[in-house]
Amino acid sequence: MLIPIVVLMAAATAGSPPDPDCSAAPGFTQKGPLRTYVTETLFEYMNGNSEGYFAYGFRRMRGVTCTNGSLDLVFDISEMESPELAWGMFTANRDLKLPLATFSPTAQVTPRRGTFAKGSFYVEVAANPTAAPEIVETFLKKWEPRIEGASGRPALLEAFPPTGLQPDSLRLVPESVLGFRMLRRGLVAQYADGKAFLIPLDSSQAAAALLAQFRQRVSGKEAAAPVGEQAFEVTDKYLGRMCVFRKGRFLAGTSHFPAAVDPAGLAGQIAARLP
Repeated sequence: MLIPIVVLMAAATAGSPPDPDCSAAPGFTQKGPLRTYVTETLFEYMNGNSEGYFAYGFRRMRGVTCTNGSLDLVFDISEMESPELAWGMFTANRDLKLPLATFSPTAQVTPRRGTFAKGSFYVEVAANPTAAPEIVETFLKKWEPRIEGASGRPALLEAFPPTGLQPDSLRLVPESVLGFRMLRRGLVAQYADGKAFLIPLDSSQAAAALLAQFRQRVSGKEAAAPVGEQAFEVTDKYLGRMCVFRKGRFLAGTSHFPAAVDPAGLAGQIAARLP
């Protein structure tokens, strides 16, 4: 069954981060001026850590520090290139050992830190020193409705069939999917028998060109596969048994399957769930 999917992986977004303030924390007042950073200046704020933001399409940040005299809350709102990249930033920083917050499916709170993704924005609060998690959660819970965009994970993730899927494995790889630089950015998922990946391109022509380029980089004897509009199977020295296909402007497939398991079955299910 085809599932309608709106893909905004590389789409531009309108607007900018809202002006942060301390109103969501009773008893706290602003400490110092508002912060504003763009790609050219973010390193001034976080030095080496800025690369992690750039990987997920960072555009600009607005921030403020709030204090009650004994506790500081460092509050930052970052705008990323797309909702998918904001979600990717959240999952990259999420602690898988801890539960998600109750106020949003893309939020997490700890005594030292709270984050959430909504629309194209990645929002974070850091407590210095450690605060009660209720303070951090209350702050973010009040801010969540003030951030534009939809909550929840990207609709494109519905292309991965749920059977056998390890839910916490879903993530956006910001560069070098499967370790190949040419596979610049895409979604990946872990299954019981191997991995699945999905890369949206600007057009079907771009997807076809990337498929041709990628098949030259894998080793092993190829075989045709009845998946999507173009597909091949191969057993690669490093990627295991795999099936790679193109459907429309999507390049996708399965990899790291053992020799006894056909990767085309899962690849076919993914293709059927794409428009």
